[in-house]
Amino acid sequence: MHTGRGGANHPAADRTEITMTMTNEPRQADGTTPPRDLAFRPLDLERDLPAMVDLENRGNAAVGIEDRATLEDQRNWLSPTPHFDPDHDVVIVTAGGTMVAWGEVMWVDTRDGLREYRLGGSVDPAWERHGVGARLLDWLEARARELAASQPTERPRRYGTWIPEVRLGKRMLFEGRGYAPVRYFFEMIRPGLDEIDVPPLPDGIEIREADEAQHRRIWEADIEAFRDHWGGIDESEERYQRDLADPNLDRSLWVVAWDGDEVAGGSINAISPAENAELDVPRGWLDSVFVRRPWRRRGLGAALVARSLVKLRERGMGAAMLGVDADNPTGALGLYQRAGFEVHRRSTAYRKPMEIES
Repeated sequence: MHTGRGGANHPAADRTEITMTMTNEPRQADGTTPPRDLAFRPLDLERDLPAMVDLENRGNAAVGIEDRATLEDQRNWLSPTPHFDPDHDVVIVTAGGTMVAWGEVMWVDTRDGLREYRLGGSVDPAWERHGVGARLLDWLEARARELAASQPTERPRRYGTWIPEVRLGKRMLFEGRGYAPVRYFFEMIRPGLDEIDVPPLPDGIEIREADEAQHRRIWEADIEAFRDHWGGIDESEERYQRDLADPNLDRSLWVVAWDGDEVAGGSINAISPAENAELDVPRGWLDSVFVRRPWRRRGLGAALVARSLVKLRERGMGAAMLGVDADNPTGALGLYQRAGFEVHRRSTAYRKPMEIES
């Protein structure tokens, strides 16, 4: 089983989202939208980082999504991997020298046999219905085709993106461009942590505190556990180093189950103090819950989740969040519901076939 908001294996981890909110924006006296000239340029990290974070956070706030990025989060995300080159795969969209949108492309070989080029970014809420999202999507698809043309593969190629259901504008844009839903996901919340039923661990399993020397083994076990699930992620060394540099990394929050010297499963938990302060909510995340195949169907998942909730409560949290594939093959959705989680938000993964010139 596997879940997460920003965990290594969750589809949302790759931030495949263009923020398309439905808000009021400037109009001319006759009610029409004034023409705007847009410019597209490469990323200048130090110059652009604050505006990127501000734009993303305002876009989330406009549609009631509680996620908030920080400069440290965004800087770490924009580090290069073999699947993502920020110098070429990120675009900044400006009008009159002011950032009004940004976008990114990354690619991954999925576990259902595809090569997927994932499109993401944000559009300033004040610039909705000005054609900015459509122009940005043009650029992102063109960059994806350029990448695909330089990367020979026998795999069928697809464009991909990920859309929370509250982003009505983005859904309309992408569906109008031929993108179709392929998978559904839930963000779930356990609104209180006062009463937690903690089941016993399976025979032979023990929980040990995670330390830095064990980090790679746990990360690799997490990756392995997800290989029979839908989707796909960047498994490169650079991606591992990015996860290691996560500004919210706190291994003392992790709950890792061992069977002798083998990692049987774990829950990679996290707290974002900056996000919690901004939203005035005391919550933690079960970013990635996993059980490796030989240890499944023995109650280990429930034991990991319960102990994670206790960890978060001990740190002063009053709620817990996680994300889950609605069609998770290991029955994770039912497990989380039995643990007291309820659906908070729904999202959809979209894909569209890609054609490139030979």
